[in-house]
Amino acid sequence: MTSVKAPRIGGLVAAAALGLALLSGCGGEGSNTDCNLNSCTITFDRGVDASVSVLGIDAKLVDVQNSQATLDIEGQQLTIPVGQDAQSEGFNVSVQSITADNVVVKISAA
Repeated sequence: MTSVKAPRIGGLVAAAALGLALLSGCGGEGSNTDCNLNSCTITFDRGVDASVSVLGIDAKLVDVQNSQATLDIEGQQLTIPVGQDAQSEGFNVSVQSITADNVVVKISAA
């Protein structure tokens, strides 16, 4: 007689590990991330080469002028004013805030 529980437990452990990896996102240089299943909020440090890899895409803070941030999303540059959003690579990208120290951006599935 064989046990059916062993494959189920292995599958549950693998699913839990994958879920934790998705929720944690991937970090980057000069940035801090907070992710859930379909979006990530990224805090980019200003004055450094800030980049991150989240939700399967690479994002980089390129420039900040007044109340607009220029981001590179998978090679496409977007200039987005605070409080507005744009679309790139099937994702919504919004700039939530710009301060003297950082830029907060939210990337979510479209």
